[in-house]
Amino acid sequence: MSLTTRRTRLAAGALAAVTAVGGLAACGSDDSNTGEGGKPAKLVVDTFGEMGYDELVKQYEQQSGIKIELRKTAQLGEYRPKLVRYLATGKGAADVTALEEGILNEFKANPRNWVDLTPLVDDHSTEYLPWKWELGKAPDGRLIGLPTDVGSLAVCYRKDLFQAAGLPTERDQVSALWPDWNGFHQAGKKYKDATGKAFIDSITAVSNGVLFQQGSDLFYDKENNIIADSSPAVKAAWDTATSMSDISAKAATWSPEWSGGFKQGTFAATFCPSWMLGIVADNSGEANKGKWDVAAVPGGGGNWGGSWLAVPEQSAHQKEAAKLAEFLTNATSQVDAFKLKGPLPTNLEALKNEAFLSYTNEYFSGAPTGKIFGESVAKIEPVHLGPKHQAVKENALEPALRSFENGQANKDKAWEQFVKDAAIQGAF
Repeated sequence: MSLTTRRTRLAAGALAAVTAVGGLAACGSDDSNTGEGGKPAKLVVDTFGEMGYDELVKQYEQQSGIKIELRKTAQLGEYRPKLVRYLATGKGAADVTALEEGILNEFKANPRNWVDLTPLVDDHSTEYLPWKWELGKAPDGRLIGLPTDVGSLAVCYRKDLFQAAGLPTERDQVSALWPDWNGFHQAGKKYKDATGKAFIDSITAVSNGVLFQQGSDLFYDKENNIIADSSPAVKAAWDTATSMSDISAKAATWSPEWSGGFKQGTFAATFCPSWMLGIVADNSGEANKGKWDVAAVPGGGGNWGGSWLAVPEQSAHQKEAAKLAEFLTNATSQVDAFKLKGPLPTNLEALKNEAFLSYTNEYFSGAPTGKIFGESVAKIEPVHLGPKHQAVKENALEPALRSFENGQANKDKAWEQFVKDAAIQGAF
């Protein structure tokens, strides 16, 4: 059955109920939270994963005299439901809220939930990657998000484990092993034959790598009709990922097995968008410093992830929140965030900054990550992500892949499961 089914009336009503209520009440911040000179005593920032803001918020506290509370959520899958609840109830949202590309369009559907930043910040429209800036605008033209990062792709690999398997260890030689995805699979087979161990963490990681380098429509077409069953990009990701179950550790991204696998050497390679570097280092621990390195991703570039900073309408301190978002996304801050945790700048000045371009990451064997990821930015093509992209990926595609990977369903049955679940998860 085709998935080009148009949005259902019931699902549209449900989304409207979730996204519209937040625009009716501006009670996310406490109006009594006021310090000297009318400034707020505190501003709250909500992020997911690692965005590199730990030191930056301390700097801003010193500059502004405003206390900054940084609320981190590890996984986007846990972050989104919280944000939905905040908007639906009209309370609880942070003053500054990160919106990842996979959920951005869903929350842009009702601009009333978000402050128009245009009158509250300087004009930065020419300072960022043009497509990244434009995606921060709502359908009505209001600017609701300031650009943070993009997720340029690479492969993180364990040099010591490669050496033990008789594979090359130098990053240029490792990159040469896999000019394409077949080459990557062959390298994985050699590793497994030599060690008896898994090469990659999971096939869902492979699917993400392939999916986001297609440069075309993914789960939705440009009119936001669901095309998951007929999308060439999705089919390429599915076929490539399922072909690599023989070299997989079956450790789903973000699972305890995945987090622990970095320290235990359960797998030797994983796909690393730039923002993942900090997570790999944190999961691997100090004992594995210098054992990791960074190589090119099979098949060229690609973009997995990236975010914007928005100010919910319910914030009682919108002007000050906008200034904080402006500070966190400026050129200097983007370079500092990259050096701390890896989010790749989208500010054009930051991308030309010598401190960025010459940066080497000690944890990853001194890899010139500024050069590696910086050179890939120009190759990134924006991909159309529909309003429920993240829900389809996390609740339809990845569960179906895991059911195949774990032997619960054959490839055809798993695909049928995906098609059915995508129709449900993607409706809006």
